[in-house]
Amino acid sequence: MEVVEKRIEEARVAYIPYMGSYDKIPQLMQEVGEWLSEKGLQMTGRVYGTYFNSPEDTPEENLQYEIGFSFEGTCMPEGKVGIKEIPEHTVLAAMHKGPYTEVGPVIHAVAHYAVENGYDIVGPVTEVYLNSPMEVPESDLLTEVQFPVIKV
Repeated sequence: MEVVEKRIEEARVAYIPYMGSYDKIPQLMQEVGEWLSEKGLQMTGRVYGTYFNSPEDTPEENLQYEIGFSFEGTCMPEGKVGIKEIPEHTVLAAMHKGPYTEVGPVIHAVAHYAVENGYDIVGPVTEVYLNSPMEVPESDLLTEVQFPVIKV
């Protein structure tokens, strides 16, 4: 697996924060996508989940994450959908191909790479979903794992 350093451009995102089981991720994705569509806003391709703790050491009901989509335009947050600007930043990234439930080793490998190569991880892990389980078999799902970093 190749780990690369790259810059992520500034993006405006609509997102839903959530605490609980990862089983809600597909529903949350659908809710954010429908909300943007109802507002007439153009999605720009970044569909992501940012994970603030790990199922390895956190009970399922306490898992904290957000699911979001980047978009063009402006709007105000409404209900449980938040809006924020993600500033341009540097990440270490690696690709995972296969089921979402098997991404853990890639997350660990990128974190290990950061430590071994003089990077400081400065934020939570983000998974960018590059295709959809509604369009491809689970074995062909592509997920880019990203950790925001600074070089120490």
